[in-house]
Amino acid sequence: MSYSIGRAKENDIVLNDRRVSRRHAQIVEEDGKFKMIDGFFTANGELTRSVNRVFVNGQPSLEKILEQDDKIVIGESTLEFHRLGQTLSKISSAKNEIPFVEPSKPLNFDDQPLGHTQLQISANEIIGVRSKTSIEASYVTPEEIKILRRKAQILDLLYEMSKTLGTVFDLKEIFVKATDLIFRGTPAERVVALIADETTDGKILDYSLYPIAIKARDENLEKLTEKLTISRTITQKVMHDKVALLSQDARTDEQFRGAESIVSQGVRSTICAPLLTESNVHGVIYADRFDPFSTFSAEDLELISAVAAQTAVTVETVKAHNRLAREEVARANYSRFMPEYVVKQMLENPDSFKLGGINQTITVLFADIRGFTSLSEKANPEKVVGLLNKYFTAMSEIIFAHGGTLDKYIGDGLMALFGAPTASPEDAMNALKTAVAMQQRIVTLNSELEAEGYNRIQTGIGLHTGVATVGYVGSEQRSEYTAIGDTVNLAARLESNARGGQILVSDATASASGGAFSFTMHEPLTVKNRLQPVSLFEVKWN
Repeated sequence: MSYSIGRAKENDIVLNDRRVSRRHAQIVEEDGKFKMIDGFFTANGELTRSVNRVFVNGQPSLEKILEQDDKIVIGESTLEFHRLGQTLSKISSAKNEIPFVEPSKPLNFDDQPLGHTQLQISANEIIGVRSKTSIEASYVTPEEIKILRRKAQILDLLYEMSKTLGTVFDLKEIFVKATDLIFRGTPAERVVALIADETTDGKILDYSLYPIAIKARDENLEKLTEKLTISRTITQKVMHDKVALLSQDARTDEQFRGAESIVSQGVRSTICAPLLTESNVHGVIYADRFDPFSTFSAEDLELISAVAAQTAVTVETVKAHNRLAREEVARANYSRFMPEYVVKQMLENPDSFKLGGINQTITVLFADIRGFTSLSEKANPEKVVGLLNKYFTAMSEIIFAHGGTLDKYIGDGLMALFGAPTASPEDAMNALKTAVAMQQRIVTLNSELEAEGYNRIQTGIGLHTGVATVGYVGSEQRSEYTAIGDTVNLAARLESNARGGQILVSDATASASGGAFSFTMHEPLTVKNRLQPVSLFEVKWN
């Protein structure tokens, strides 16, 4: 007499476990003894062994004479042999007394080849799959009830997660909560959340994952996992292909041959899901089981993928929030010295602004208040600072309005660049327009200063057009965007020779103005370190 064990319903002992073959094993009575045989006999009498084997008392067994209280493991199911009488028929009649004890929570598993269960799943797709069960149906099958319960569990976990993550803005805390939910919804024994490095403008750097949260199910596993690694082979595939991956057995999967981190650990079941949004893959959630006889199911893959998808949306929101906060601070700082279009360029392409420089043609403007030293000696410090703030505010607005970059304030003077960082044919023209507008603004500004009890001021301005070295100068800790070279020195010399209310320019700047301004020629200016005097022109602006 023999009794069959397997997943198919026609077996004498049915195990609801996808790791179990349809006809996995059989118990055969021989001379009053009961032998467990791994496999089944075909119609022609050939013995076909099971795929996932039979374990008796922890040891793989192809054939084993069963003894009292032997524990038989087939897939995820544990059975106990109890001898209730002299014949197996008595055991058979005692089936309702549960002579073979199955686990209280059997799991369904996927029998697809190892490593080839690759799905791209979002939470919306999981929840959006409609059940075939109708509320009007008179009968609901146990399988349909199981599916509905699983969907309800996923919905409950995701709803809880959405409430929690909506109030969290710390990436580590986000992943800690996500791993907790995975432990509650799947049999994962370890969960690792890895996030990808990115540039300051949000571009993900390929294959640059680093762990942000690692958690094991219990303390013993926690100590064990400190020495374990994860498979870069799997994480890179998930990042690159944008798929959620269920790998059933890394040791026999040709696709992952050479992935020593899995083989050495004996990991038999791994799920890796991408933190995927419409715009980016922000990282992965990596879960595994260390029991060589246990695997994840496709349902576990769905849940972990759903958690990863919802986590990814939160991660992207937090990253965007942090990036906007950084940009706001940077914009506020840069906007004090540069026009808006330059600030935008810096924020969009920060890597283009590094230590070092390039040679390019620019127009340099220097302006300085005449007689400010004697003025400041007679006034109290608060009044001097107030006057400078009003003056610099008015002049900076004019510089920015004409596309200039405010290089620096120098005491009661300032330096501005036109053509840096972005050069154009109108740079000299814009610089001259700025100088004229500055002198015209001084006229109205003096009226405002007098009304508030300040002294009237006059400004001398000098401009020169030529090649200069432009870029970031300084150290890695502190640097400033500026221009250096003979062009800058000559512009400064022209300004120092300008009287209050004058705008002095070089021949190069006058020639680049395109005839839009009237000039008065002055005697050439002798400049230190130049062999030939510099042609000098004054702009007629009033």
